[in-house]
Amino acid sequence: MSYGSAGDGRLSKNERREAAREKAKMLREQQRKKDLRNRVFLFGGLGVVVIAIGVAVTLIIVSAIKPAGPGPMNMASDGVTISKGYVATTSPAQPADADPVVPTPDYSTGVVDIQVYVDYLCPFCGQFESTNSEQIGQWIDSGAATLTTHPLAILDRGSLGTKYSTRSANAAACVANYSPDSFYAFSALLFKNQPAENTEGLDNTALKGYVGDAKADNVSQIEKCIDDTEFKDWVSASTARALKGPLPNTEVEKVEGTPTVLVNGQQYSGSLTDADAFSAFVLQVASEAYSTATPAPTPEPTVAQ
Repeated sequence: MSYGSAGDGRLSKNERREAAREKAKMLREQQRKKDLRNRVFLFGGLGVVVIAIGVAVTLIIVSAIKPAGPGPMNMASDGVTISKGYVATTSPAQPADADPVVPTPDYSTGVVDIQVYVDYLCPFCGQFESTNSEQIGQWIDSGAATLTTHPLAILDRGSLGTKYSTRSANAAACVANYSPDSFYAFSALLFKNQPAENTEGLDNTALKGYVGDAKADNVSQIEKCIDDTEFKDWVSASTARALKGPLPNTEVEKVEGTPTVLVNGQQYSGSLTDADAFSAFVLQVASEAYSTATPAPTPEPTVAQ
């Protein structure tokens, strides 16, 4: 039997022990570096998550405090007023959530002030419109009356998810904003072609078609406004104002249903399908305003004989 020496390629016991120590040290160093890298990745990942959460929270807060979009021009009173010659009264745009600017009417002029709060999906509004639109149009054309239309969105639930009440009220606001003198004709077309409740209502293509039929100006801008529902914030806010009340220049507290029809501030509660009944109410209110505004003649003094 022979034994090798230190120089024949074999390690001594001490050398093997030292090599094992070095290898263990190297493994520990590798593990330490690996743990350090993992901690860096972990904290880096947490940092990304924290940043993402922070961005999300910021967006939520910003969205919550974002002001409502703009309201339409020519509807500062939450409605558009049509006067003699079917000309709209102009007014600057208000923020959607701003209180309406409503002038105090002067009933002594003899011009009857008619206010209607409508939802373009409301069948009763359609009945009132088809019954009375001709005579109201004659009163407007002659200068005997003004008509202020307030488009509301109460019946969105009745259009199978398409929110037709909001879309049609927005479309009316778009016309009022970009071509106000076409509002009367456009509003009439919406009622003439009124869809039934519990249907999808008219699509945007149809709404845009009636813009052309109403001979509106700025058609491309109105069409974009309809597609973008540019005034949906205003529709929501003005509807909430009408439902909460009070209604300006009247003792009627709020809109409790559509149509709500006011003549010189007095609410009409008669038949929606009897033009004579509404005409009689208008004449009665107008005569009351005239008699109140016109002082009784002073009797001539009697001279004793």
